[in-house]
Amino acid sequence: MTIPARAHFCWIGPRLPWAYAFAVLSAAARGEMGEVVLHHTDSLEEGPPVRALAAEGRVRLARLDAGALLGATGSALALGDALVALYRRIESPVMRCDILRAALLYAEGGIYLDLDTITTASLRPLLAARQFVGTEFIVWPQRVRRSRSPVVWARHIGLDLMRKALCRVPGGWRMFRRLEHLYFQGVNNAVMGAEAGAPLLAAYLAAMTRVADADLRQAYALGPDLLQALVDGARWDDLTVHAPEVFYPLPPRISALWFRPDPGATLAEVLTPATRVAHWYASVHTRAKVALIDPGFVRANQSRQLYSALVAASLDRLPGAG
Repeated sequence: MTIPARAHFCWIGPRLPWAYAFAVLSAAARGEMGEVVLHHTDSLEEGPPVRALAAEGRVRLARLDAGALLGATGSALALGDALVALYRRIESPVMRCDILRAALLYAEGGIYLDLDTITTASLRPLLAARQFVGTEFIVWPQRVRRSRSPVVWARHIGLDLMRKALCRVPGGWRMFRRLEHLYFQGVNNAVMGAEAGAPLLAAYLAAMTRVADADLRQAYALGPDLLQALVDGARWDDLTVHAPEVFYPLPPRISALWFRPDPGATLAEVLTPATRVAHWYASVHTRAKVALIDPGFVRANQSRQLYSALVAASLDRLPGAG
């Protein structure tokens, strides 16, 4: 193994919802990591989710000094204060997490997971690589968004409309599976791993400091867009790129079907033997669901909803709600 058996999560803000606590608890229950760390930039409000994490012996809550981490990382990469300045310049928590995850992995090594994930199987098979990323099926990669070809745009508008239609149909993910080969396999940074000092992360962090301010208005400028450009732009002999089924069994938009009532669906149909993590995309079209999720919600819906079934199957036990 070259990647340390350590799972990292990052949270910006004082209040941690249950949905994100489930991500950390599932990594502790199923990931088989030596350590699971929730790095938080703010003091966490006391409440049931935080108490559940504190009671889990395999989880460590660690207050993160973003300035110190980014300052040390910038010095190690001869970037000076550029990473600190970038972090302070942007306000988006998503973009700030893009910076922090790369810096944490560069400094410590391990596996980073977004908090809108549920770990479903051991992460240990992933540790044999020096560095890895995963791909997802998407409609609008950056190169398509920048294309001026009406043929390219017509094709992708059609793919987008088809995806929007399928995400409204119960069980629409089954039909998408037959059509997924038509979609682009794009790199996503929601789950990624590396040994400390890995070359892709060094290049990634350096490239972040060169992104123009105008481009920082784009949601994925420091995330999938930049990472895709790096993966495409150089030969990475020691980089493992995992197929969508490993981390993204239901892709963007289609991921809304995690939350639609579908009593006939089973996890065995959605997950494959290769699946290690299920990313459910809180940042896309399921953000409103986060406020509803707690242990009681999971108990009430686990027989009729894929998300609740996923959580219930991936924890050793559901915590109490109070």
